[in-house]
Amino acid sequence: MTAIDTTPVKSPDVERSASAGPVRPRSGGRGRYAISEVAALTGLSAHTLRWYEQIGLMPEVERSHAGQRRFGEHDLEWLACLGKLRLTGMPIAVMVRFAELVRRGEETFDERREILERTRHEVLARIAELQGTLDVLETKIDFYAGARRASEGA
Repeated sequence: MTAIDTTPVKSPDVERSASAGPVRPRSGGRGRYAISEVAALTGLSAHTLRWYEQIGLMPEVERSHAGQRRFGEHDLEWLACLGKLRLTGMPIAVMVRFAELVRRGEETFDERREILERTRHEVLARIAELQGTLDVLETKIDFYAGARRASEGA
């Protein structure tokens, strides 16, 4: 099972641009979410969210006076970013490293950029491979559509 840990990050501005879109604001403007709400919003299980925090993909999540996790808007944005990184096929260990670098701050911009550039290269290679696969499928579909028409005309 692949899981992503999404620890809150203290330098969010750089990472926010990678989020999957606008975060759904909470009614009343409280902006704090229980783990079950985050699970519903992200599609990740509560177990996965806890695991992400354990392995360092998420910074330590704020807690209520009763000890319950309270996720903020920034946590949701970070989870969206991690979701995109996961879709690239980035290994969890590399994602954890990336999260560590984000927490360390601006002095790690170069290393973070290098990780993202390597990932972009891998994604572009996969896209090219999939395009070739799609071309084969299109050719086969056209062949069978033509063969069907030919047999119906005979």
